[in-house]
Amino acid sequence: MEGMTVLSGTAQPLPRQSIYQPPLLYAIHDFGGRTFDFSRRVAIMAIINRTPDSFYDSGRTFALQAAVAAAQQAVEDGADWLDIGGVPFAPGPALSAEEEAERVVPVIEAVAARSDVIISVDTFLPEVAELSIAAGAHVINDTTGLQNPELAAVVAASGAHLVITHSLARPRTVFPRPAYADVVAEVADFLRRKADYAVELGISADKILLDPGHDLNKNTLHSLEITRRFHEIAGIGFPTLAAVSNKDFIGETLNQAKADRTEGSLAAAVICILGGARVVRMHDVAAACSAVRFTESVLGWRPPAYLLHNMGEHNEPASR
Repeated sequence: MEGMTVLSGTAQPLPRQSIYQPPLLYAIHDFGGRTFDFSRRVAIMAIINRTPDSFYDSGRTFALQAAVAAAQQAVEDGADWLDIGGVPFAPGPALSAEEEAERVVPVIEAVAARSDVIISVDTFLPEVAELSIAAGAHVINDTTGLQNPELAAVVAASGAHLVITHSLARPRTVFPRPAYADVVAEVADFLRRKADYAVELGISADKILLDPGHDLNKNTLHSLEITRRFHEIAGIGFPTLAAVSNKDFIGETLNQAKADRTEGSLAAAVICILGGARVVRMHDVAAACSAVRFTESVLGWRPPAYLLHNMGEHNEPASR
């Protein structure tokens, strides 16, 4: 019986299949010379860490030329967006604004000269943000959730975009045993309040993106819950970022080291997209590009690259 399933001998209607479409307040965003329609596209954000102690690559792209080469390769592999960072989120000694800017600004300049890719800078320092925007960055990615209102002033004055991320700790400090009564509800409330705060500080609402901050002051169960209920974050109405790649919640769930988390990262990204995520932050850009573009085709946003199978009078047998 088509459209029915049989349980214990009784025909039951199949559940309707639905994909969450977030009610975006502003679907179309302009990043410099590039326009992105988040109602029909998912941006793949590549990660360029110019740090000697980064979470994933342990300094592989710390050298300037290595960082620039990694950025160029990410663009060739299909990245829409590069997120350039000079300081990790993990606890550690503070880095001066001058030293952080010396790490990120040359990479921004090199990338901006070669490509129209969207560029964000992962920083919470207003001085670094200002220099980065002047060098060609389109977005400031603030993992502290606007703890410093001076950062918002810099973004507002420049017309750049801002990613507001949920986190609880002061920058680069330890936050022991984070606890939530309802992690998704509390994260969503935090992000709503911070988005309102950003607007009060002069940032246009059409320049705001949100990130629930997987693993940032959250344990694995918290991050899994955010992934499962991502639609509640996306439902706030701003384009929402899922930064899931190779994170500890994937490693702890699957009992995998960082180098073995690609498949789990792709699964987490696709689940978040189906829950309304419109930017995914990924290390393996080529693999992410295949997964994301296929998901876009399933959603009806992207036509197949070609049509051959069962399109002619005589067809090859279906592969099994």
